[in-house]
Amino acid sequence: MELTKYDHACVRVEKNGKVLVIDPGTFSTGPVLDGADAVLITHEHFDHVDVDKLKAASPALEIYTCEGVAAGLADVPAKVQVVRHGDAWEAAGFRVRAFGEWHAKNHPDVPVVQNIGFLVDDEIFYPGDALTVPDAEVPTLLVPTGGPWLKLGDMVTYLRTIRPARAFSTHDGLYNEIGLGLVDNWLKGEAEELKADVRRLAVGESVTIS
Repeated sequence: MELTKYDHACVRVEKNGKVLVIDPGTFSTGPVLDGADAVLITHEHFDHVDVDKLKAASPALEIYTCEGVAAGLADVPAKVQVVRHGDAWEAAGFRVRAFGEWHAKNHPDVPVVQNIGFLVDDEIFYPGDALTVPDAEVPTLLVPTGGPWLKLGDMVTYLRTIRPARAFSTHDGLYNEIGLGLVDNWLKGEAEELKADVRRLAVGESVTIS
């Protein structure tokens, strides 16, 4: 599989000519849905789902998401399917399992929304805006490294709990260059601690995962 990092919280996974896109939100620029066969959406926040992008996408696209997101996609021509914690299915040749139910707690006046994480091909786990620990081995973790709901200590504890062989930064679009430098230093420290490949991919950078 080839994993490509896009702006903020969006990634593309490609295998055998098929393309799976996770969380193409409004912060994600460029043709993130070009050639996509399926889309996974963790939750309803705009930095993770862009309804206009989905409206303009191919009607043949398959979208898998939680009820909260699906309710806002009535005008999207693609097929939208609701999935929940514990579900397993195949999307464009990828095996997918859903873990988790809720977004991490944020501002006290902001309701907690639904959030599901996705384990792709028993290899890549994308938790969305949560620190869900799935009941499964996670070889590759897409670890959130920034956001109003996240503390550094929580991110470090999450990495050390999951203990993946590889972890790549996601949810990092709110940082300027100074902040991204801090993220790089934090992840370098965890790479040494875990003796694993833990780092931030630049936007547009790809990595092959076997």
